[in-house]
Amino acid sequence: MSSTITNLSVIQHSNAMQSTKQKAALAIGLSGLFILALALLNVQLPNKAIWLSISLAAIVAGTVMYANDLYLHHPAGIKNNGIWFKSLTSKGVLGWSLGILLTLFYVIIYWYPQYLGFNGEKGNTGLIAFFDPLSKLLNGHAASQWFVYGTLYTVAILSLGYKFILKYRHNKYQVVRTVSVMFFQLAFAFLIPEILSKLNPDKAYFTKDIKNMWPLNYYFFEDWHLKNLISGGNLGMFMLLFGLVLIFIGSPILTYFFGKRWYCSWVCGCGGLAETAGDSFRHLSNKSTKAWKFERWSIHLVLVFVFITTVSVIHSFLSNNPGYSIITRNQFIYGVAAFIAVLIGGLYFFKRKNMDKDAVYTMVSLAVVLVAVMLLNQFSGKQNILFIDSYKLRQWYGFAIGAAFSGVIGVGFYPLLGSRVWCRFGCPMAAILGLQQRLFSRFRITTNGGQCISCGNCSNACEMGIDVRAYAQKGENIVRSSCVGCGICSAVCPRGVLKLENGKEEGRINGGAVLLGNDVDLLQLLKNKN
Repeated sequence: MSSTITNLSVIQHSNAMQSTKQKAALAIGLSGLFILALALLNVQLPNKAIWLSISLAAIVAGTVMYANDLYLHHPAGIKNNGIWFKSLTSKGVLGWSLGILLTLFYVIIYWYPQYLGFNGEKGNTGLIAFFDPLSKLLNGHAASQWFVYGTLYTVAILSLGYKFILKYRHNKYQVVRTVSVMFFQLAFAFLIPEILSKLNPDKAYFTKDIKNMWPLNYYFFEDWHLKNLISGGNLGMFMLLFGLVLIFIGSPILTYFFGKRWYCSWVCGCGGLAETAGDSFRHLSNKSTKAWKFERWSIHLVLVFVFITTVSVIHSFLSNNPGYSIITRNQFIYGVAAFIAVLIGGLYFFKRKNMDKDAVYTMVSLAVVLVAVMLLNQFSGKQNILFIDSYKLRQWYGFAIGAAFSGVIGVGFYPLLGSRVWCRFGCPMAAILGLQQRLFSRFRITTNGGQCISCGNCSNACEMGIDVRAYAQKGENIVRSSCVGCGICSAVCPRGVLKLENGKEEGRINGGAVLLGNDVDLLQLLKNKN
């Protein structure tokens, strides 16, 4: 008896095997990585500048060729081809192997750069030295581990961003959004800071991601940074004022009009890498209620931590450097306490009926910060905060959150937990923007439940772990603090159920809570309307 399985499907199954062009593209891309591996092993290549150019060009060319053959010559539209069956994208051997390699890379880059060849003033070797020609061209200095990381980070976003654009080329929003994150990474996070460093060789602190604002930029209020900016002439004062205006004015206004997507999905480097390099793993985000509960606790604990460390560092700066400030530390503490108290009171008085659990968690977090700030002022010396050195406290945050969480876990665990692990569970910026989005923003994802066929594409594609289908089935607007407005749920919906909107409530498709949802009593709805 024959054991052959006959395919009775009436549709054509695409070949799951890689084409000849795709194999050639992989070979080219891997050859670029192989050159980097030789440099890591300290193999002396004759001309580093030429070989580095060949290596990076091969990586980009291989990715572009692979993407072209995979998407360009096939119909545009939804692509879920075998993602739950491939070893790389379904937590198989390849997925675990990639996760381990990424995690190991981040551990080394953060804490053991000497294994990459970083030797400081003694002269670099290995992989770090391989990037010296490019570093000297852009900033005039020998490469550091951060320059190598920034270069590879930018190459990943640019090359895989191209792949992302081809995949979602049927959706104009996705194309424009991806071009935006590619531009901001290349210009504001990589080229401009490096060039500023070259033009200002005595002000190395300018070598930073310009678009990265507090609280992601957790050293913004540290004494060394504030001193350098204050004494840095017109450029330093501009960057200080620009950072403050962006935090307290620009960000709330932009979030009001566009939701947190203006930053998380259009500008942020972490989000940019998640959307491009992490796109193949977005379906791995946990959609369970347990994960949602854990998300609320973890992200708000990080928010409390960053608030307390920031206040404590500024408190110490004002205590130790009175010549650099126009207010005293007591005035600062009472000002922060008053601001938080007014904010909590205003939210409770005006928005308490609209608060979901995410917003309540944020309010409780702010209340904890308020109490901590008052205790801080009563039981602190010039530098000790609640009997803990404030700069040690900041170092703990930099280690636990800024490095271990955002880097090692946030990116290293892409193949295991999905592409937005850091954004979902640890980013304090996401928590702040999420509160603004939930309570004040005009941004919504509206749904038409009568058109939903419960295919699950939307939930499958949501990298933030939101069960979008549950909202769509009921016709409920999606107004979640965690939603980054990437719009992939709308892009993969075959029925046009989901729509990203900015506007007043009465101008929405679904101005109320429900429109043609599965649970709606239409007769009662018409009676209420009349």
